[in-house]
Amino acid sequence: MKKSDILKEEIKHIDIKSIDATAIINAMRDMSFTSRDTASAADIYSKMISENKCTNILTLAGSTSAGGCMQVYVDMVKNNMIDVIVATGASIVDMDFFEALGYKHYKGTPNVNDKDLRDLYIDRIYDTFIDEQELQACDNTVYEICKTLEPKPYSSREFIREMGKYLVKNSKKKDSLVQVCYEHNVPIFCPAFVDSSAGFGLAKHQWENPQKHVSIDSVKDFLELTKIKMEADTTGLFMIGGGVPKNFTQDTVICAEILGKDVPMHKYAIQITVADVRDGACSSSTLKEASSWGKVDTVYEQMVFAEATSVLPLIISYEYHRGAWKKRTSKEWTKYLDK
Repeated sequence: MKKSDILKEEIKHIDIKSIDATAIINAMRDMSFTSRDTASAADIYSKMISENKCTNILTLAGSTSAGGCMQVYVDMVKNNMIDVIVATGASIVDMDFFEALGYKHYKGTPNVNDKDLRDLYIDRIYDTFIDEQELQACDNTVYEICKTLEPKPYSSREFIREMGKYLVKNSKKKDSLVQVCYEHNVPIFCPAFVDSSAGFGLAKHQWENPQKHVSIDSVKDFLELTKIKMEADTTGLFMIGGGVPKNFTQDTVICAEILGKDVPMHKYAIQITVADVRDGACSSSTLKEASSWGKVDTVYEQMVFAEATSVLPLIISYEYHRGAWKKRTSKEWTKYLDK
């Protein structure tokens, strides 16, 4: 088969604005198991939105963006439901920035010969396909952005802001998360930024400029995010998956303590995950476990053990149609960090 025979059905991103999940969330509140947990998470998120002084932090790990939830995150930013994003590099670069450049993710299947896909230069994320040649074009765009910048260390937040600035003039898809965050002064942190397409572009840049080059300072990331925690005081976490973004964000409480600042634990916390809690891994550690480390309070916390694309649109649709976000004050933390 030709590549064009396989890459033909595009992944379509769900529009939570056009679907009102209020009735189903209300019904789930009187059900059991994952349904009741989902409704509980929606109620906690409502509290996060309604408490105007609370800074809401979204953490992203996994492939929900490629899987059809990209517009959900955009709508969270555009409608003032979220103030800070901490994500894997793949979520931001390989998925969102990639589509902003005009490329697509495609419907696929896990029941395929992956060697055949490799021969066709097609990459697979479970049942989603990506054109590797287009992904390398994304790598090269990061490389081109590097060439326009002063050779010095940048936090990932600063570099992603430059990516957003690039998209203002060059994007093929205007409603990308990177560009929308740039335009709304919502900072994006990728503590493991080079574990993505950005890494290839940065590596090529440094290979060609061994003496003076752009680099990513992950410690600066940690300090910048901790500064937000210290200034915001009250914070709420909405976590998709686990991994580095989850722990990196939770650890800001401890970092502030090390810096001599007494800040409260994250007041609100929601985590949607399928990770098994029994193996001791960071991604599967419960929010109650995080409390033992002094990271998360347990008054308003909810674990939802579900694959995120199945419950995330329901929670955010419910909150969008509830409308409390209309009364929130925009935090614009990028302006604070750029002072």
